[in-house]
Amino acid sequence: MAAAPRNVTGGVFIGWGTALPEKVLTNDDLSRMMDTNDEWITERTGIKRRHVGGTTSSLSIEAGRKAIAMAGIDPASIDALILSTSTPDRMVPATAPSVQHGLGLRCGAFDVNAACSGFMYAVIAAHGLLAVGARRILVIGTDTLSRITNWSDRATAILFADGSGAAIIDAVDGPGQLLGWDFDSDGSLEPLLYTEHGGFIMMDGKEVFRRAVRIMVDSAEKSLAAAGVTSDQLALVVPHQANLRIIEAACKKLDVPMERTAVVLHETGNTSSASIPLALFDAADAGRLADGDLVLLVGFGAGMTAASTVLRWHDSRSTVRRKDPT
Repeated sequence: MAAAPRNVTGGVFIGWGTALPEKVLTNDDLSRMMDTNDEWITERTGIKRRHVGGTTSSLSIEAGRKAIAMAGIDPASIDALILSTSTPDRMVPATAPSVQHGLGLRCGAFDVNAACSGFMYAVIAAHGLLAVGARRILVIGTDTLSRITNWSDRATAILFADGSGAAIIDAVDGPGQLLGWDFDSDGSLEPLLYTEHGGFIMMDGKEVFRRAVRIMVDSAEKSLAAAGVTSDQLALVVPHQANLRIIEAACKKLDVPMERTAVVLHETGNTSSASIPLALFDAADAGRLADGDLVLLVGFGAGMTAASTVLRWHDSRSTVRRKDPT
């Protein structure tokens, strides 16, 4: 765990965007494809429907364009693009350069693969770049898990889906939004959730559930301690949208009521790297966050990885002292 240093350049979100494929698969649709039904899926996961289709690059470009438009910035002012994904369009090269080209950017671009924890890994890395001189970063979390899902396996097919979320992070004088962070991994747990080259997602669901709650709570508590805040001070918790029962169990252990939790799982399914930004920006667009609110982002993923951040929310409609991006 680490507290964000106060004597380096910080950052704030100044714009964001999301993208979901047009095609929707409901639980009833799945019941016509395999031995399952809406009640069974809803009771065990909280998911009602999910979006499938598109490519990682196309969804990333759509979300990135929306983030750039909301921020009202010149794309040429972006110093780096960080794309979190477990489903790149190709094995080589990384997908970030394709997204960079599609957005008309001239900057460094690279992928991060930490599975469902990836967006937090990317946000933390972006703040590191700001601390050493970068002025504006585009961070995107995108996955197209439908491409590696076995649609005849009801243990996994009911869970996974596609989507993207993007954010522009601007340098600011002072500490900025990041108050505390944590990331971790335990490679001994890799066999619980993995995909071989050319294969489908393989998962030990019961064991993933058991481990997920524990590592989410552990990471969250480390970030809260680093930030010097307690869970009762949080305006909102944005957990990885994997399974409603995991979210409920983790929030109970953190003593955070579900009313202060962002959940879009019922509409999106598990979109891995896109999961947390989709939930965060849905909450922001719905007016659930005010300037200065404390927000905890926390997730877990294959690896097994875990990551969390405590942010002091910045309302992008207010005036902040930004570093000159020119």
